[in-house]
Amino acid sequence: MSATSLDILAFGEPMFEFNHTGEGRQWLGGFGGDTSNAAIAAARLGARVGYFTGLGDDAFGKDFLALWAREGVDAGRVKIDPAAHTAVYFVTHGPDGHAFSYLRAGSAASRIGPADVPADLVGAARVLHVSAISQAISASACDAVFAAIRTAREAGRLVSYDTNLRLRLWPLDRARAVIEATARLTDILLPGLDDARLLTGLDDADAICDHYLALGVKIVGLTLGAEGSLVATAERRERIPSIACRPVDATGAGDAYDGAFLTEYLAHGDPFRAGRFANVAAGMSTEGYGAVDPLPTRAAVLARLG
Repeated sequence: MSATSLDILAFGEPMFEFNHTGEGRQWLGGFGGDTSNAAIAAARLGARVGYFTGLGDDAFGKDFLALWAREGVDAGRVKIDPAAHTAVYFVTHGPDGHAFSYLRAGSAASRIGPADVPADLVGAARVLHVSAISQAISASACDAVFAAIRTAREAGRLVSYDTNLRLRLWPLDRARAVIEATARLTDILLPGLDDARLLTGLDDADAICDHYLALGVKIVGLTLGAEGSLVATAERRERIPSIACRPVDATGAGDAYDGAFLTEYLAHGDPFRAGRFANVAAGMSTEGYGAVDPLPTRAAVLARLG
């Protein structure tokens, strides 16, 4: 796939998942990483998607390359780092729900720097999609995100940003400073309500949207969990209710929303239609286990939309 044929180029840190089955030492392998999940969601929904990251020259890195190939995500420019590992995380289950343990320090993705960013891909794709998690994993990765954003803006492309907050990776004050600075460079902001409350100090969803719009964001797609989402522009806003579904695992639902929103917005330029489409895709993604397997196809989402 050539750079000029990409709708979305996503950049971030993929993570191989080991999910404990609860039976002895049995673990199920899977795939995670917010921007990778969003890229796959978009590809299943019909977008032309590319992905950039660093992977270790290991079995998990090869599994990701095979996954993206199966899903139609162009990973031809992914950097293979023989001196680093692919990030891994472990999920265990207890009375308080999921617990996560991470093996990501020094990962190949965290070693990416500004010089590694494929400027030609970034400048040619219609949208660059990045995440605050990618900024939190290392100083060089944070610099690379800003370099990619600068390249996209100089080329007149859209920048999409998910403010995913992981306080195990960085302190709140630093996260606030970096995320606010990034939001000022963003066209489409895709925060979750709980994270946005911590980042802005505001409780009300409309006030949060006002805050980000005042920074220069063009479109805010604020996800509200079971309550759906609030899509806002400077001229209009709309609360979009969630769909009736039978959720079993909300892992990656926000990523599904991101991929679906961008795909649909690029199709017609209406953020409110995109929000309705994304709500359905996100809801459907909770009806199966894992972040990737239950991501719906475009036909399935349209069928649920009626």
